[in-house]
Amino acid sequence: MRVFLAALAAALLLGPAAIAADLHDVHAVLARPKERLQTADFRATGRFVRIDDKGVRTSYPITLKVHWFPGILRVLCEIGATGEARIHILLEMRPNGQDSIHVAHPGDKSPVTLPFESWSSGPFGATFGYEDFLEPQYFWPDQVLVAETKYGARDCDLLKSTPGPANRTHYSEIQSWLDRSIGYPVYVEKSLRATGTIKEFTYYGLRQNGGVWSASQVEAKIRGQAGSTLLIIDRGSTKANLTLRDFSPEQLTRF
Repeated sequence: MRVFLAALAAALLLGPAAIAADLHDVHAVLARPKERLQTADFRATGRFVRIDDKGVRTSYPITLKVHWFPGILRVLCEIGATGEARIHILLEMRPNGQDSIHVAHPGDKSPVTLPFESWSSGPFGATFGYEDFLEPQYFWPDQVLVAETKYGARDCDLLKSTPGPANRTHYSEIQSWLDRSIGYPVYVEKSLRATGTIKEFTYYGLRQNGGVWSASQVEAKIRGQAGSTLLIIDRGSTKANLTLRDFSPEQLTRF
């Protein structure tokens, strides 16, 4: 009994300090991905590659423009394809959780706001959904540093992010394996709230350009299903000097 009481007293005495240390660690881990988003200003070109369950590949050219404006991250994604698959997407991520997505197809006179129920799918299926272009999880209210672990040969911080009631997302939680030396994800698991399905994102070819870390390729899979989607970045500029005009409705409907 004395041993139990001593242990309980120690836990009570050390509890607040331990919690404070954990919070400090979480804030330190979050600082780098948040800074990466809040200083974003780049253009990139590459391709989307869909790999079906039989291994057949279909490639679509893609152009990205990304810039952080005060209180909002804007991402303009232009996907070249044929017919209805050709699409321009404007994604807006706000730290308060009130994100929005707008789309335009050839012939549209003005962009259309995408309804929330459509965010979890994408122009080429559910593997890489519209909201997967954004990284709002680093701004969600509930953050837990689960462990210091490894992913492959990399030392990582495993971070679990959970949205609050104000966050517009189809995910119930996101777990990110962040490289401890650079704060960039090497692997991410996203759990869909409606079905419990887990989507897996693996980041390859991490590289630094102009002081900014990025991945040359992201592979998205749905756990338990064949096939995947690749987002491949061939080239880009990390100091693009983008302005609001680059994300205007006129740009969105210009094909």
